[in-house]
Amino acid sequence: MTYYIKSFKNIKVYLKKNTFIYQSYMKPYIPKYVNTRHKGVLAKKVAQASKLLHHCTLCPRQCLVDRFSNELGMCSTGEEAIISNYMPHYGEEPQLVGKNGSGTIFFAYCSLKCCFCQNYDISFKGKGQKASVGQIAAIMLSLKKNGCHNINLVTPTHVVPQFLQALDIAIEHGLDIPIIYNSSGYESLETLKILEGVIDIYMPDFKFWDSKIAKMACHAPDYPNIAKQAVKEMHRQVGDLKMDDRNIAVSGLLVRHLVMPENLSGTYRVMKFLSEKISKNTYVNVMSQYRPMGEADKIKELSNPITTEEYKIALHAAREFGLNIIK
Repeated sequence: MTYYIKSFKNIKVYLKKNTFIYQSYMKPYIPKYVNTRHKGVLAKKVAQASKLLHHCTLCPRQCLVDRFSNELGMCSTGEEAIISNYMPHYGEEPQLVGKNGSGTIFFAYCSLKCCFCQNYDISFKGKGQKASVGQIAAIMLSLKKNGCHNINLVTPTHVVPQFLQALDIAIEHGLDIPIIYNSSGYESLETLKILEGVIDIYMPDFKFWDSKIAKMACHAPDYPNIAKQAVKEMHRQVGDLKMDDRNIAVSGLLVRHLVMPENLSGTYRVMKFLSEKISKNTYVNVMSQYRPMGEADKIKELSNPITTEEYKIALHAAREFGLNIIK
């Protein structure tokens, strides 16, 4: 038998066989984009983002090509987005996967193009099919219908206008789960500010601390400074990672950091930055899966996997600065 004891504002406590059972009554999370659209602001953001495609400045590459005329810049993408795959993904962080998976959409191509990318066929070769904004909206809705806890946009930087147009359609048809912006961290502040009030969870990489390494790996010596600014802006918009009563993330910042051989990624400095300049409560996934994939075997410094000891040192750095380490 269950005996009712006491009621608080957000929680009820029961006693069953001398055991306390807590039942949470948290309000369901309403994604940021729902309110943004309700206020009439989303349409303005769609127009702002679409305007950038005429002389494309969506990412820090600033290619200035007219993508409405299918001129191609660094991201090799014209007016329409290209989707490689979509699915309920169970290999993401536990806070995103839950019971039913993270509704992941892999966009083809990338504006950073790290030579060691594990998705080389997607990011460099553009494996996939063109998708209209209506088709992107339908994909998001199908992932929701399958029970996914969120929509996880992988490398969306170069297709922000297309995503926003699709989102406007999807909301009209009932989309109401959090949006994850899963990116390389190589982001334009102008684009990020357009996304304010749209993205619930930012999940950037922070890949390199040293500009020389960034130049060697992805021809982007400005990456470290760009990533610092981008992560600060992301955190300003969404704050620390927050969970619902199922321990599934609904909003906030989660940073990924890939440990590289011979400390090429500058792990200690990255963790120090996150702790001191962003928040000690930052969630960070210190990742161990580096392998010399793509074209990495052509560069001596990138041609070996990391060692167990290198990974332990990286984890120690995250612990030293008091960050929340994803397990």
